Amino acid sequence: MQPLLIELGTEELPVKALPGLARAFFDGVIEGLAKRGIAFERDEAKPLYTPRRLAVLLPGVASEQPEQSTEVMGPYLNTALDGEGQPTRALQGFAAKAGVEWTALEKTTDNKGERFVHRSVKPGARTADLLGDIVRDALAAMPIPKPMRWGDHDYSFARPVHWLVALLGSEVVEMELLGVRSDRMSRGHRFMHDKPVWFTAPDDYVESLRAAKVLVDADERRERIVQQVRAAASACGGEARIDPGILEEVNGLVEWPSAVTCGFETEFLAIPAEALIATMETNQKFFPVLGADGKLSEHFVGIANIESTDVEQVRKGYERVIRPRFSDAKFFFVEDMKQGLASMVEGLAQVTYQNKLGSMADKVARVAALAESIAGQIGADPVQARRAAELSKADLQSLMVGEFPELQGIAGRYYAAVENEPEAVANAIDEAYLPRVSGEAIAPSPLGQVLAIAERLDTLAGGFAAGLKPTGNKDPFALRRNALGLARTLLEGGHELLLHDLVERALAAQPVQHPDIGAFDITAFVYDRLRGYYADRGVSPQQFEAVSHVVHDSLPDFGRRLAAIGEFATLPEAAALAAANKRSRNILRKAEGVVPDTVDAALFAEPAERELADAIDAAIADTDPLLDAGDYVAVLGRLARLRPQVDAFFEQVMVNADDPAVRSNRLALLRRLSDRLGSVAAIEHLSV
Repeated sequence: MQPLLIELGTEELPVKALPGLARAFFDGVIEGLAKRGIAFERDEAKPLYTPRRLAVLLPGVASEQPEQSTEVMGPYLNTALDGEGQPTRALQGFAAKAGVEWTALEKTTDNKGERFVHRSVKPGARTADLLGDIVRDALAAMPIPKPMRWGDHDYSFARPVHWLVALLGSEVVEMELLGVRSDRMSRGHRFMHDKPVWFTAPDDYVESLRAAKVLVDADERRERIVQQVRAAASACGGEARIDPGILEEVNGLVEWPSAVTCGFETEFLAIPAEALIATMETNQKFFPVLGADGKLSEHFVGIANIESTDVEQVRKGYERVIRPRFSDAKFFFVEDMKQGLASMVEGLAQVTYQNKLGSMADKVARVAALAESIAGQIGADPVQARRAAELSKADLQSLMVGEFPELQGIAGRYYAAVENEPEAVANAIDEAYLPRVSGEAIAPSPLGQVLAIAERLDTLAGGFAAGLKPTGNKDPFALRRNALGLARTLLEGGHELLLHDLVERALAAQPVQHPDIGAFDITAFVYDRLRGYYADRGVSPQQFEAVSHVVHDSLPDFGRRLAAIGEFATLPEAAALAAANKRSRNILRKAEGVVPDTVDAALFAEPAERELADAIDAAIADTDPLLDAGDYVAVLGRLARLRPQVDAFFEQVMVNADDPAVRSNRLALLRRLSDRLGSVAAIEHLSV
């Protein structure tokens, strides 16, 4: 085994695609080795990359393939030899194709008889001879977002390629890819070590580049950024805000990170902090510094790709690039406050929400009516709910949101606070957008949850009524995201509201109606969004199906049933009862005629059916109050005790008896059993 190094040097690669490109290149080389039967060691190997290079470094790779054994079956003896034992044309052709005399062929026997076979063993190919194709295949399979061509070549890649390192042990592996020939020469940092870096062996790779001011290990580079940013923020008496997404982007922009502490005029702190943070993070990839009170301070940290000899000039440059954006934000904020919320609300009448659904003002009116009615159901203030809804889209007419779309709701909260709206109303305007992204918490306040529910209900009802139901990857109104946000708000907010009734109310308020879509379709669409939500929490598809197939009062009730079925599935009786209920359902489905609603004890002919009937009666008596209380765990625990009687019934009793009366009575007993076993969830779905 010898260490292997492949490094592809390029112009700066697209930062957001960089981690994925590096992983694809690494996986492609690994797959290519495995596909060709070349043994290798991975140990702690992982993708290595910087903005200017993609690399694969493996601690051990075999120098050649193992011997390649082949076995090709030929004709059977009864067709391969004539009556005198001489080869037929079929055998001669087979031997010629194998490149041997027919007498050199071996024989083997299978279930059809004895036949000729050609076996051969050839030495494995040298790894060095195969690596070119392996790397070429890996490059071809990479998910390059926008391939580029350069020069007059007919090949393309994510960015122009300038060098290629290929070492197996201490030897250069000859190959030519994307217009460059392999060598042992790489390049150091573009500014701090702009000269070749030579590797005598792959083991020198990481340290040689480190000496050339390149940290090729992305994990090491990321940790260095975090440490430097935290240290710089601490020196300012604050704490850095390190967004994971921004951190990953910065990590893909630098080869040798160096933190620079910067600042801006405190007058800008009067602007909504989110606008300043958006400018620093999204536009410039800087890290804001928060004060001891958790609020934004006048400091921020930039990451340079160089250890500058004049840090002051770097600092001034960073401060210079954010100042115009901050000034714009300040101007927008001041002008918006001059305009006022009332003027913004009035302007919504001129903004089309959707051609079939009217203006944005029409949508606001529908949401306000919904919010007012929902608030009364969950104990929130209906007057404040209507007011929050009426102001909820005003900031769409603001200059601030026009420049910073991500501040929808946030800007509205600031403007409502400036105009002395109640704090709960102002906060609800912002909270209505929660959760904005996957994994984010729902609105924290009851009023915010009311507005979040009403807003999403109208969006879903309007989208479906206008014929905008998602198809494939197309979802122009983000109905899937809105459905999950609605479901999560109802579920995690603990709101015992009937989703179907809410959807019916929202649909009735729409200016158009779809002939083929009703409240049931939208309700089912919302519940379907919960499949992934619960799968992430360890709920199996079978458990989700079990609860989906029974009537439940609300989303929190749905959640309680899921939790109960999860506990039930761990019981030793679960599998048998699930199978029994599945069998019962099948028997009842195939039954001819009407199954009676009641069981007649006088028709019992076997002890096992009487014992089951008594056990069911006792279980129903015990579980009725538990069902009323919503204690589904206790219900299923009690029903699990029916297993002995259920097992005995199916072992000893023939349901489809010859006597019609007995048969109907036994079917009625099965229905009584099945209905109670399915009172929490359709447990038959747990049966494989």
